[in-house]
Amino acid sequence: MSESRASLPDRTWWRSAVLYQIYPRSFADSDGDGIGDLAGIAAHLDHLRGAPDALNVDGIWLSPIYPSPQKDFGYDISDYCAIDPAYGNLRTFDLLVAEAHRRGLKVLLDLVPGHTSDQHPWFQAARRSRDDPHRELYIWADPAPDGGAPNNWTAAFGGSAWQLEERTGQYYLHSFYPEQPDLNWRTPQTHERMADVVRFWLARGVDGFRVDAIDRSMKDALLRENPPAVPGYLTPFMASGDQLHVWNKNRPETVDVVRSIRAAATAARADVMLLGEAYLPVEILGRYLGTPEQPVFDLAFDFTFIATPWDADEMRVTIEGPEAHLPAHGWPCRALSNHDNPRHGTRFGARALRPAAVLLLTLRGTPVLYMGEEIGMLDVPPPAGIRFDRFGRDACRTPMQWSSEAGGGFTGASPWLPLGDIATVNAQDQRPDPRSLLSLYRELLRLRHASAALSTGTFRSIDLPAGSGAVAYLREADGERLVVIVSFRSEPVQVDLRRAARGRLGASGAVVLSTVPERGAGDPVDLAAVSLAPDEALIVELQAR
Repeated sequence: MSESRASLPDRTWWRSAVLYQIYPRSFADSDGDGIGDLAGIAAHLDHLRGAPDALNVDGIWLSPIYPSPQKDFGYDISDYCAIDPAYGNLRTFDLLVAEAHRRGLKVLLDLVPGHTSDQHPWFQAARRSRDDPHRELYIWADPAPDGGAPNNWTAAFGGSAWQLEERTGQYYLHSFYPEQPDLNWRTPQTHERMADVVRFWLARGVDGFRVDAIDRSMKDALLRENPPAVPGYLTPFMASGDQLHVWNKNRPETVDVVRSIRAAATAARADVMLLGEAYLPVEILGRYLGTPEQPVFDLAFDFTFIATPWDADEMRVTIEGPEAHLPAHGWPCRALSNHDNPRHGTRFGARALRPAAVLLLTLRGTPVLYMGEEIGMLDVPPPAGIRFDRFGRDACRTPMQWSSEAGGGFTGASPWLPLGDIATVNAQDQRPDPRSLLSLYRELLRLRHASAALSTGTFRSIDLPAGSGAVAYLREADGERLVVIVSFRSEPVQVDLRRAARGRLGASGAVVLSTVPERGAGDPVDLAAVSLAPDEALIVELQAR
């Protein structure tokens, strides 16, 4: 076995939490316009917490709800301190926060500190004149000698990262779409403006922020050219096309941006949680967590997990990455799906839905569920000729499937994106079915909350032979010892855990949970010959040695 660091005793709420991402446009439509809204979210909070048959997650993260021209569906913000009318208003938001808190749910907002919309009043003023005081809020550069872009930097969505503003004769930088000009974090004015935003939402009861695309927030002050990519070097995530993003991504000064946001947050409230989005190799993520004395982010997504195929040997390497590379106080954070990537049921195949749920919810760290994964929603490609998101992410953003009725219980009108298979995949039908995927998620969350080993315990990987088709690990706390074994194959798998663990587990255990109905809680398990059914995941409580 390879042993990880012990969990630290000074817990904060997010260490034992399970978070749930809501894409507001697709969660629930309360006013019949085919678009989800805040009132719709509030009306469905019992699905998440508070009702006897709720999932019982601990917090919700709302993708952007700010006023926006929707060129990047809310990540192009035209007002940081208001609500887009499509979703409601500040009064609706306050009611949602109150209802969430009444149920014991924390509320996280998306904070987008790296860029605004080109329709934001700051940029509208900045683009009109080189002398406008708002000019320094953005990154401007003169054309190259040939009149072209100032350097070779490319944007995340393709093409040059520079756009010419003809009225002033300079280019502005955009790390994403041209309609999303980058903010300049080298000026104190940006720090002050974003601190005002943080304080505004904390005063309204928000419990924390998921901080968007933080790795793109700082760039080289000298605007040096990126070198060509070297195959296999700092990939995935640091290279795109033929370019290695060493000067316009993951700059050392980025930590200062987060510290600025942290200072504004903790000055307002000590328990604010910051979750960072940075598509970076796990070897780099640790720098974004700071130190126990000077924290930066509390959590940072490990996106190698979302990028790994459904293969036991590859997944084991990914699982052990944070254990090996995060600092001693670090706490992993993982998701299987989100609004930017194909759903894991589509990537892995529907057969993997159950074992993947066990994997996510029994690893050390804070898991983040994406709305609909608890009922097995798959990607729904839009009809030919219909495309909302230019980058092609519509298929993973389709409306939540609440019921089999017309509109899927999401809306009484025509939904903004097509629904999936609502006849067989919907929350209403799965809720009373003890064998449904939703019931499995509820049971996993119940176990996780009841078990110190699963929620905050230590992690040890069990060294199964390469090619075994399974991963296994030990979770321990307060004398409780649980082994999790997950099969990645659609045929039976047999593993010898006693040999793999070099005798440290004992000889036998008892089933706590299995994803197949043939195996019941309390059934004995011979650790020297664990037979897994196709696509089975198993949690076993070890007997005293």
